[in-house]
Amino acid sequence: MKSKLVLLVSHELSLSGGPLLLMELAFLLRGVGADVVWITNQKPLEDDEVVYSLEHKMLDRGVQVISAKGQKAVDTSLKADLIVLNTAVAGKWLDAVLKENVVKVLPKILWWIHEMRGHYFNADLVKHLPFVAGAMIDSHATAGYWKNRTQARLGIKMPKTYVVHLGNSKELMEVAEDSVAKRVLREHVRESLGVRNEDLLFGIINSVSRGKGQDLFLRAFHESLERIKEKKLQVPTMHAVVVGSDMSKQTKFETELRNFVREKKLENFVHFVNKTLTVAPYIAAIDVLVQNSQARGECFGRITIEAMAFKLPVLGTAAGGTMEIVVNGTTGLLHSAGKEGVIPLAKNIVKLATQVELRLRMGKNGYERVKEMFLEHHMSHRIASVLKEVLQHAKARALR
Repeated sequence: MKSKLVLLVSHELSLSGGPLLLMELAFLLRGVGADVVWITNQKPLEDDEVVYSLEHKMLDRGVQVISAKGQKAVDTSLKADLIVLNTAVAGKWLDAVLKENVVKVLPKILWWIHEMRGHYFNADLVKHLPFVAGAMIDSHATAGYWKNRTQARLGIKMPKTYVVHLGNSKELMEVAEDSVAKRVLREHVRESLGVRNEDLLFGIINSVSRGKGQDLFLRAFHESLERIKEKKLQVPTMHAVVVGSDMSKQTKFETELRNFVREKKLENFVHFVNKTLTVAPYIAAIDVLVQNSQARGECFGRITIEAMAFKLPVLGTAAGGTMEIVVNGTTGLLHSAGKEGVIPLAKNIVKLATQVELRLRMGKNGYERVKEMFLEHHMSHRIASVLKEVLQHAKARALR
């Protein structure tokens, strides 16, 4: 990759998975000598602490940050050896900024897609998709969905598509494998939440939205408590933590969650934590991860492999990329998405609460699966192969 100029185009700079993945790619490219330029198509109107922090992380690592609009963006696009469009929404940038130059850059675009929601299948966003060098997608489930949906809804064909499963960063693995660090983080977070070391803590770590299923998780958690009480089962005190709130602007959905907790008198057992860049302390603090994304599920679900690195069992929806990560009955337990999944999830919560050995065995199996398939070097190797092929494609098209 030496001396190559790579342009990374992000729709936004935020704590969501897409921008953070692109930032990791930027650092990997810098690590092998590439010149990397980052542009963000949409920025908050007001000063934003998260955006400021992320931009400076990139600048510190030698990643240039320029405006998505204006002649400099156009000139950089034309000079770049490779352009990575991050997420389907980044397609807006092509016509808005490049205009008549779009055709010149399409042969050197790798489109990295992380979404499965229906509103992304919009011709205004993805009309250029068939003409780019390739698409990179995080799971086979998502790749299949994009292939079928673009053909059925828009009448267009996907370009050559590469499935690249994600991997855990070295930094996260270092924490996950350091028993002292884990214990310190666990104690600190639990103390802040009012959860004792011997208590059982189930966690859902995702941006708070209906699609991530926090409402159904809380219903299942309440149902599990009722079943334990009814059957007089002997289990440690159980807590749930929802990590990913936005305290500055509580949405209608989050208000619903808090009202439910209040109505069911669960205030002492359900805890809300604001969204954060640093998830490792909360993974260290919980005993079980709940991945409850709804509808078609997660495109991949990075938090799932991060939790497995910490030897946690995963209770996940049987949908999307989760099914390519979690081995049902071995590294966790799967339940159906939707309201019909509430009771099965509640039963699975009770099962792991009452069977300590099962919980520990699933956690250990999950860790082994991560070591085998989902580390940074696995992801880097997969991405490197894709980039090499796309660069060769771009070069061949340029010589025609």
